[in-house]
Amino acid sequence: MGRANKFRGRCRTHGRGHKAGRGAGKRGGRGLAGINKHRVMTRIKYMPNHWGMHGFNRDPSLRTVMVTCNVSDLERIASGEKSVDLTEMGIDKLLGSGRISTALTVKVEEWSARAAEKISAAGGSIDGGDEEWEEE
Repeated sequence: MGRANKFRGRCRTHGRGHKAGRGAGKRGGRGLAGINKHRVMTRIKYMPNHWGMHGFNRDPSLRTVMVTCNVSDLERIASGEKSVDLTEMGIDKLLGSGRISTALTVKVEEWSARAAEKISAAGGSIDGGDEEWEEE
């Protein structure tokens, strides 16, 4: 019979004496107990960024959050039509991820250079509200 079997379920104490096995005393408390006392090295070694503030948040009035759409989504949005008005849908900027094979006229306030390249390569154009964008 091994040591583990000897103490598993044997008498009332399971080899811990009468008071050592009560509560969480044997393991020095539950959860994060003693993290600034007897478990301070655990904190230093394994939880280096647990305390304090990290990074910063800009004031919401200074943030500019754009609703974006990728080139790959345009054909699905257009659903057979030749033009897409993204500003009407509440999309602020067109980004250039993905592929497009249909010639579309897209109306949007802002766009990336990659998006412009891909749309012109497919034979389309971007209308930016005030000024028209065409590849020369």
